[in-house]
Amino acid sequence: MSEVKLAVETRTEFGKGAARRIRRESKVPAVLYGHGTDPVHITLPGHELHLALRTSNVLLSLDIEGKTELAIPKAVQRDALRGSLEHVDLLLVKRGETVGVDIPVVAEGELAPGGNLLEYVLNSLPVEAEATHIPQQLTVSVEGLEAGASILAKDIALPSGTKLAVEDDTVVLQVLAAQAEEAPEEGAGEGAETAEV
Repeated sequence: MSEVKLAVETRTEFGKGAARRIRRESKVPAVLYGHGTDPVHITLPGHELHLALRTSNVLLSLDIEGKTELAIPKAVQRDALRGSLEHVDLLLVKRGETVGVDIPVVAEGELAPGGNLLEYVLNSLPVEAEATHIPQQLTVSVEGLEAGASILAKDIALPSGTKLAVEDDTVVLQVLAAQAEEAPEEGAGEGAETAEV
């Protein structure tokens, strides 16, 4: 798992006006909480944070006034139209600590011939993992699966030290039969021909 170092500024101004000023400076307002401590209001560099968040469950190494803290993103708010970062909630973590996270599920391989469809019942799988060894994604083979087949949570191989946080028999992926095209109703074509005569 990659660790991204970010320089952090603490902030004492709050509210919409302060948040707008921060964003105008290409920075992102954030809150750091966890381990029973009081929330710390901070400002993060916008571009570096945007790049870091391309990796799901990225581990952030934050330099806060000379002290290094580890954190993972828990909630990311983006502008609905532009997609720019508006605010981020970060959870403090420690090396060796287990945290609950959702890991994206990625299917690979070709389904059995027949035009069947693969449905993601869960796009990500809730797991418990060591904070500094959170997998970026879980890859599942769907090679040759036919209509009616399902992949359950227990069927997905997890890295060492990672445990499921859902029931074993939770459906993650399923293969749906291709929908046959509906035949035109009888008489509909004949009526059209009659109208043309």
